[in-house]
Amino acid sequence: MLADTGERVIPEQMKITNGLLLEHLARYHFAADFVKGRVLDMACGSGYGTHITTKLCKKRVTEVIGVDIADDALEYAKKTYYHPLSSYVKGDVTDPGLPDDLGLYDTILSFETIEHVKEEEQFLKNIHQMLKPGGILVLSTPFGKGRGIECGSPFHVHQLTVEEFKGLFDDFPDLSPSFYFQKGVLIEPDTVELNRYYPLGLAVCRKDG
Repeated sequence: MLADTGERVIPEQMKITNGLLLEHLARYHFAADFVKGRVLDMACGSGYGTHITTKLCKKRVTEVIGVDIADDALEYAKKTYYHPLSSYVKGDVTDPGLPDDLGLYDTILSFETIEHVKEEEQFLKNIHQMLKPGGILVLSTPFGKGRGIECGSPFHVHQLTVEEFKGLFDDFPDLSPSFYFQKGVLIEPDTVELNRYYPLGLAVCRKDG
């Protein structure tokens, strides 16, 4: 059994009414509309999202790879979520050598990852380097008080403000982001009038080419 760290999402150990589980599932179902070709699920954890993506998009993907740094999570994913189109590999999402190790992708998913890494710039460089021209990135993160400010979670380096989140891709002019906000299972574009608090943000970025 995979250990529950307090941060991991392990569907087999959670109730169907668990809000954390539902919001994570909602993101993968939302992203499915953008998935195509060769797919990378960054920091895949227990592997449920990689499996959801593979199952939902099996007619539109050639391969789905889940990458994570934790050996126990990868072992669990391999045993629990087998699919002939998916695989799980070990990797550090901030390792400058990751693009050479993993290659190029038509779709990259990165849910609830960036708030865990100190090397934010390298993390984004890796994503940009691995995303093919014409490819799509779907990235999410919780909002908080901002860079360099403790957020109360022992698992998070910090949590970005909405403004910082929207500025994540300013150094990548060939990425065209559209932004969305999430509360529970509800995900809405920021083009609508937002009259409620949304604790999480998503970006869908298409790379020119």
